[in-house]
Amino acid sequence: METVKPMSAKAALLFHKADRFELTLCQRMNRIGYYRAIRLLFKGISRLGDGVFWYTLALALPLIYGEQAIYAIGHITITALICVAIYSQLKSRLVRQRPFISFHDITAHTAPLDLYSFPSGHTMNAVNFAVLFSVFFPVVIWLVVPFAILVALSRVILGMHYPTDVLVGAALGAIISVGSLALFPAGMFA
Repeated sequence: METVKPMSAKAALLFHKADRFELTLCQRMNRIGYYRAIRLLFKGISRLGDGVFWYTLALALPLIYGEQAIYAIGHITITALICVAIYSQLKSRLVRQRPFISFHDITAHTAPLDLYSFPSGHTMNAVNFAVLFSVFFPVVIWLVVPFAILVALSRVILGMHYPTDVLVGAALGAIISVGSLALFPAGMFA
């Protein structure tokens, strides 16, 4: 694990207020994880949301759709890299600790990837992927949208994120994907 970085006074005050406001909802959602079957389900979803689900889908689609799918996957890959760069920078600058670190009654039902929670990178990527896969391959919308929602829920249930981490991650993922489509309506490589 990395060392805790100092947070600016303004960010600390804002996150302290948000943490207190969200604590009850965070605790309620986290308690769901005490049920073994639910915990295992959401751990699995979160693990698949690390990339396994998206990479598998990206590798399968060219087999079905051929060369055109490769161009769409290229577009999706570029936006995913943008998501990673943005959430990494935000996390390292805003340094909001994960709920299970800040509050003893929130349990980490899975191992964290790092110390910081804001914004949720899992959710940012899930929304980005869901939007773009749905646009380029509309037949998979029934699969990717529910999965993205489950990824977002998993992050709070597992004690890794506050609801605002997930909401901001979702908003950023949507902005990145929709923005990329506004700039390149047919895809970056069309």
